[in-house]
Amino acid sequence: MSEAWSWLALAGLGAFHGLNPAMGWLFAVALGLQRQSLRGVLWALPPIALGHAVSVAIVVALVTILQLVVDLSTLRWSAALLLIGFGIYRLVARHRGRGGMQVGFGDLTLWSFLMATAHGAGLMLIPVWLNMDMPVAHADHANHSDHIRALAEATGSGALAVIVHTAAMLVTAGLIAVCVYRWVGLAFLRRGWINVDLIWSIALIVAGGTLLALGVRD
Repeated sequence: MSEAWSWLALAGLGAFHGLNPAMGWLFAVALGLQRQSLRGVLWALPPIALGHAVSVAIVVALVTILQLVVDLSTLRWSAALLLIGFGIYRLVARHRGRGGMQVGFGDLTLWSFLMATAHGAGLMLIPVWLNMDMPVAHADHANHSDHIRALAEATGSGALAVIVHTAAMLVTAGLIAVCVYRWVGLAFLRRGWINVDLIWSIALIVAGGTLLALGVRD
């Protein structure tokens, strides 16, 4: 996977996450309708994006650190099996988020973090992240200072990856939330609901299968 396509894939996954109503746009619409103001919709978006970013950043950070001590091939196979296993688990036992509508910024950030973590949002970035040309993954460093330098470079790239991914998620979720609030309304959602939870579970399994295929190819 080329560097440009990897960054596009990160943004594409962000857009995909933004499409999922469980990631926050449905909550934002509900808050807007409760407060009878578009401002309520817009107010909900930053904490939703922040919680999502923290959840994804934790996964990216863990993978980056593990690349220092675990063979890349082993890490890929382990991540693939984790993705597939988590996807199958979600097919069997569906998660449902619950929360009151009287929430503050911190409450909504925590809710978004828990939802993104429960849905395995960060896990879906692993196939892309592991196949990007990161210094930690490919260089055979001789001393501690080189390890620290490589980790710092990878951390910077990881932070940028989280920003790109979250920005795409925020823009997508924001556009959908505003459109639904202004023109569509929740009545349409009740009539034409899509089983996004099923799609999400399948996407996790596909991501794991993709990582397995890349591992076999290498």
